Amino acid sequence: MAVDSVGTERPPAPGPVPWVAMYHSVGDRSTDPYRITVTPERLDRQLRWLHRRGLKGVPLADLLAARVRGEGRDLVALTFDDGYADFVEHALPALKRRGFGATLFVLPGRLGGTNAWDPEGPRKPLLTVDGIRHAAAEGVEIGSHGLTHVDLTEADDETLEAEVYESRYRLAELTGATVAGFCYPYGCVDQRAMDAVRDAGYAYACAIDPGPLNGLHALPRLHIGQNDNAVRLYLKHRLHRLRRRPVEGLR
Repeated sequence: MAVDSVGTERPPAPGPVPWVAMYHSVGDRSTDPYRITVTPERLDRQLRWLHRRGLKGVPLADLLAARVRGEGRDLVALTFDDGYADFVEHALPALKRRGFGATLFVLPGRLGGTNAWDPEGPRKPLLTVDGIRHAAAEGVEIGSHGLTHVDLTEADDETLEAEVYESRYRLAELTGATVAGFCYPYGCVDQRAMDAVRDAGYAYACAIDPGPLNGLHALPRLHIGQNDNAVRLYLKHRLHRLRRRPVEGLR
């Protein structure tokens, strides 16, 4: 906490937006209407590009902790939404080869199910309890993506409470660890949803483009897809830094 000329403490000035990469499924993309899938080969090339630039992929909680200390400008948070079963099969080995970490946002109300919220399919299996525990044992941070993948900005009060509070409780029971992070389904967030997430005890939450909202419970992310080669990754990151406002609560 900084101190001004009259000895009054004031919060630190907002810091540059962190690089938080958003992935979903890693596997077969022969049918991919929502463009949420990257192949294992493409993911490996993207991680290799980060490594060659002296950047390290880490769980989002680790990046935020480093930034609060005024460090971590060489860190990139790697996040994977929805908890697809292919994370353990394809993403985890690629991360381990580079010595990288990641955050996996899962849906405890759909364990062992499918992505039934995507009307155009294809159906993709989600991780079971054993799969999530395996990822956690390998050092992956487990965060909540809600209970069942509901747009929180359109949820009634009862549904909002279940999606935010119950999902955190279930994941803590499942992993035996505190659940620090939340990811807004569909990237949709408004003040009401953000307040609910903060009140539920999450240390941070991320969206895609949080609009006018700012701070640790409205973090923007950068979508990474199959077409993102080295040039596109560089340009995306540069534009992300230019387009996004500094984040309140980070140095």
